[in-house]
Amino acid sequence: MRLLILGGTEFAGRAVAEAAVGRGWDVTVFNRGRHKAPEGVTALLGDRTRPGGLDALRDGRWDAVVDTWAAAPRVVRDSARLLADRADRYVYVSSCSVYAWPPAVGFDETAPVVDASPDAGDVPYAEAKRGGELAVLDAFGADRSLLVRAGLLLGPWENVGRLPWWLLRIERGGPVLAPGPRDNPLQYLDIRDLAEWTLSAAEAGLDGPYNLVSEPGHTTMEELLTACVRVTGSTAELRWTPPGEILAAGIEPWIQLPVWVPPVEAELHNSVYGLSVTKALRAGLRCRPVGETVADTWSWIRSIGGILPERPGRGPRPGLAPELEARVLGL
Repeated sequence: MRLLILGGTEFAGRAVAEAAVGRGWDVTVFNRGRHKAPEGVTALLGDRTRPGGLDALRDGRWDAVVDTWAAAPRVVRDSARLLADRADRYVYVSSCSVYAWPPAVGFDETAPVVDASPDAGDVPYAEAKRGGELAVLDAFGADRSLLVRAGLLLGPWENVGRLPWWLLRIERGGPVLAPGPRDNPLQYLDIRDLAEWTLSAAEAGLDGPYNLVSEPGHTTMEELLTACVRVTGSTAELRWTPPGEILAAGIEPWIQLPVWVPPVEAELHNSVYGLSVTKALRAGLRCRPVGETVADTWSWIRSIGGILPERPGRGPRPGLAPELEARVLGL
């Protein structure tokens, strides 16, 4: 397979690139060159947001394109139009955020989506991803477009910092605010499992939208944090705290305590941890155990000296201030 990845050096794109190289595919990555490209790929440079930024893609033909863009939909529009006659299939890594709020319990790919335009500039995240989907469908048609609607993504190279925050916090040791309930069911996907499924789906010629995340309850909050303690070798003490106490302290789920959404926040919890993935499972999706994801993420963090990559223009990383954690724990 000849694969073109628009991006290919950070999180999802890097995982796809490395998995494709591992399969012996001919892989080209196109990006701004801000991060080192994976070994074994052909690297092309360009900035899709600037005039002439696509010039490096004027020649060439590929079996599939994978695009992870998450900002202005018109950037996807221009890329897809340029490649429509020189690529067999366009895979757009979208998001389950495209679904209209609030989502129904157990929503699947037929659920209503937000209004969006493929010609839009800077818009909110949900509209940006849906606009990107529409841009791909317009250029490639429904039969040559694969829309990967990803849920929560964790694993090595994570550039948001959710699981890395927990690992680094727990490594520091001491009492740790562990948000209850312990058996709070989580639904996420290791980025490498997304990569492998996406490549197989592209090779098989799948089209249409797919929710891509684990089955609901793939693991629990307790299993996740216990795995963090284990792999870091920390003496941290997990102090499980009821959701009501945490919320009363003004702590924001998901943002200040990454990954955590309490069941009492029903609509948010359902949107993040209540997706139907029957379609993807039938199409071969497999999810590795949480312990493997945690251990490999920790190995990656240690390999880069515990200093996470910068995120210019993307706002602050998630995480809880130490003084607020100490106040809630009564320290």
